[in-house]
Amino acid sequence: MGDPYILMLVALAVLAIVDLVVGVSNDAVNFLNSAIGSKAIPVKKIMIIASLGVFFGAVTSSGMMEVARKGIFNPNMFMFQDIMIIFMAVMITDILLLDIFNSLGMPTSTTVSIVFELLGAAVCISLLKIYANDSESILDIWNYINHEKAFEIIYGILLSVVIAFSVGALVQFFSRLIYTFNFEKRATYISALFGGFAITAITYFIIIKGIKGTPFYEEVSHLIEGNTFVIITGSFVAWSVISQLLIQYFKINILKLIIGIGTFSLAMAFSGNDLVNFVGVPIAALNSYQDWVGSGIAADAYSMGSLADKVPSNVWLLLLAGTIMVITLWTSSKAQNVIKTGIDLSRQGDGHEKFQPNGLSRIVVRAAMSINTGISYLVPKSTLDFIDSKFLKPVIKLPKDRKFELPAFDMIRASVNLIVAGILISVATSMKLPLSTTYVTFMVAMGTSLADRAWGRESAVYRVAGVINVIGGWFLTAIVAFFAAALVAYLISWDMVMIPILLVLVAVLMGRNTLILRNKSKEVKKQQYIEREELITINGVIEESADHISEVINRVNKLYTNVVDDLTNHDLNKLRKTDKHVEKLNNEIDNLKDGVFYFIKSLDDTSVQASRFYIMVLGYLQDVAQSISYISRASFKHVNNNHKNLKKPQIKDLKEIDVELSALLTKEAAVFESRNFDDLNNLLKEKNQLLKSVSLSIEKQVARIRTDETSPKNTTLYFSILLETKDLISALISLLQTYEEFYLSTKQMKK
Repeated sequence: MGDPYILMLVALAVLAIVDLVVGVSNDAVNFLNSAIGSKAIPVKKIMIIASLGVFFGAVTSSGMMEVARKGIFNPNMFMFQDIMIIFMAVMITDILLLDIFNSLGMPTSTTVSIVFELLGAAVCISLLKIYANDSESILDIWNYINHEKAFEIIYGILLSVVIAFSVGALVQFFSRLIYTFNFEKRATYISALFGGFAITAITYFIIIKGIKGTPFYEEVSHLIEGNTFVIITGSFVAWSVISQLLIQYFKINILKLIIGIGTFSLAMAFSGNDLVNFVGVPIAALNSYQDWVGSGIAADAYSMGSLADKVPSNVWLLLLAGTIMVITLWTSSKAQNVIKTGIDLSRQGDGHEKFQPNGLSRIVVRAAMSINTGISYLVPKSTLDFIDSKFLKPVIKLPKDRKFELPAFDMIRASVNLIVAGILISVATSMKLPLSTTYVTFMVAMGTSLADRAWGRESAVYRVAGVINVIGGWFLTAIVAFFAAALVAYLISWDMVMIPILLVLVAVLMGRNTLILRNKSKEVKKQQYIEREELITINGVIEESADHISEVINRVNKLYTNVVDDLTNHDLNKLRKTDKHVEKLNNEIDNLKDGVFYFIKSLDDTSVQASRFYIMVLGYLQDVAQSISYISRASFKHVNNNHKNLKKPQIKDLKEIDVELSALLTKEAAVFESRNFDDLNNLLKEKNQLLKSVSLSIEKQVARIRTDETSPKNTTLYFSILLETKDLISALISLLQTYEEFYLSTKQMKK
């Protein structure tokens, strides 16, 4: 057999490429959110700027590679074989963890996962070595783990979340006081000074601090060290003057320039900080192999103390990794199309909220309201009025025939997001402290949105719930990463044959995830929300409501048939699945009702009367969905409690009702899909006949109770299904009548 460690290095290299692709798909939007959310720069230009930043960041990430080599454990306490097991466990776990979290749609952080995976695998191998050595005890674990550095890293990640939120909020608050929301009307010197401050911060922290991790630093170090004050002051004056000239003579919007430079800097900071998450471990493994291979000592006897020495990273490997990151940035459909949580939670306006409120978010909001009330008593009213005047939002008036899509937030907030996040990440990178760029950018965005009063009474409880969920995801990532890496390390140390088995598992899960994403991309996602800036006419209301009705009718038709069939077969698993689909339908209709405010706001002046019709249509659709929901849950509960099957006459009656109802619903859906509303009257007659059939089935059951029915549970379920079926049909009749009246009145108006 050949050298098994060569095969491990090959596997690590492949895993690194996969990790780069998956990681960038997850994290790329962290440095794209602000520019995309503000709509300051076209998306294509944003991608070019970000790509350049990623390349520069890749070169400056050399110093961060030390974290993978010696940041978490003391390498002199481990043999070469131990180190390779740790590194292999970390990379396998990282791929599996990202895949699982992506499949569940849970937020995660590549920095948090890599740090805790290194910690978990190192602790596992350390405990195995202690167990095998009679002269050591559990307390000797601290000789193996670089606990001071490990705690420093963990503390740094935790602290960065708090600092990012606080600094983002403070900078945005004072920026808004200076600029207000009418920043176009502010004096040019204010924009020039803001540009001077912003670009100076980027110049010093991103460029000067960034090159410290490169081999080129020695050549320019004499110009930088000891001249910090001169560099910062000179840069501020120079960039302020340049900004004034650009604004005054070239009519350049300095905020767009700042967003462009900020996107570059944040992409550079992201690449410099996060590249270690993807390739740091494989590069450290390569260094370890190069050190061991010529020693002539057995792999389980060769100490890896050499990893504690500083080894310059291969710039070509870093550039290769940067190239893969850029290619992924441009080609990954996930990186391009997924709407990220950050924009939703930080947008200035109201709209559909992704997260549902929880008890903790309600407590936080109530506490904040109480604090706000207390501040209003302490701060003079004149001061509060002055501050409020700076936060007044301008009213945008557009011609009625024009559609305009508002950005999620303005360019002031986008600039602050980019500058603050870039500075914080760069400072940590220069100190060789890995932090979670995901949560720094996220928490900065949350801090700026809070300071910008984007979290109003209408949205605060949802936005806070979102923040809590994301932070909860961070802790879950840390816990799972630690124990999963420890388990994988144990399995590999138990027998090396586990490596190919685990690699096959990685391949299967990655393939499964790809198929799931491909299937999801094939699904037609219909737009459920109406853009609040788009004016809607009566014809638009008819088209919109007809689409909703046909969709709901088709799904209710299928769900009702499924319930009857599953109940007939007493199939608990299928009833459970059907109940989930019913719940999804109810949630979608609830979301439509949540958008009624924006729908009414969107109507043009001649179509306002259509609002009453649209509200009634949604109400009837909700009644239909609630009826099928009750039927589904009652059936599931009956079977889940192991009650008797329905009797043959009952099943026969339900089957007949299902056939009649299915035929009618199919016709009804076809009417709304084809917009052939002249057939509505015929459908109403057939539905009234079906209603009589259901009433007849109820009478039959009453007769059976008087003669041969012996199961009260069966009777309860059967009556529940029939009564809810009547309600369902009645709601559909009311819906058809309302629609017919509205359609006829609309035709009359056109004449």
